[in-house]
Amino acid sequence: MSTLPGFLSVKVLRGVNLVSRDANGSDPYVVLDLDGQKLKTGVMKKTVNPVWNEDLTLAVKNASTPIKLEVFDKDTFSKDDQMGDAEFDIEALMQIIQMDLEDIRSGTVVRTVRPGSHCCLADESHIIWENGQVVQDLLLKLRNVETGVVHLQLRWVNIPG
Repeated sequence: MSTLPGFLSVKVLRGVNLVSRDANGSDPYVVLDLDGQKLKTGVMKKTVNPVWNEDLTLAVKNASTPIKLEVFDKDTFSKDDQMGDAEFDIEALMQIIQMDLEDIRSGTVVRTVRPGSHCCLADESHIIWENGQVVQDLLLKLRNVETGVVHLQLRWVNIPG
């Protein structure tokens, strides 16, 4: 699939029921990794239900490359503990971005992506045309851990020209 040059704005909204790695709770943060670009959120202290509400922006070269998400527990005197990981792709989002949506009413669900064995979706993911932008909400079930979900919101940012 051809890739439009641009950036993906990933709003890391919150974590739900993350695994506790310390006696007094965890200090979680999220790391996103795409093609060697690594971006991370701030650390939320002593919680397994963090609210980050942080925007991270990734340059996308190839829409078929999956984006890796990892959650860690920040430790002061030892290596940070892993709290799970997930992967997601943006191919469905990119297909919708290439469509002409100008005549569609804001708030319209353009496509629904369903969970499957090949992805980490915890629930259906809706791609919505909202105020002139294509937006996708994702609930990702963390792997390699007993429990945990991370809620993201994706927006495509075009490069003019």
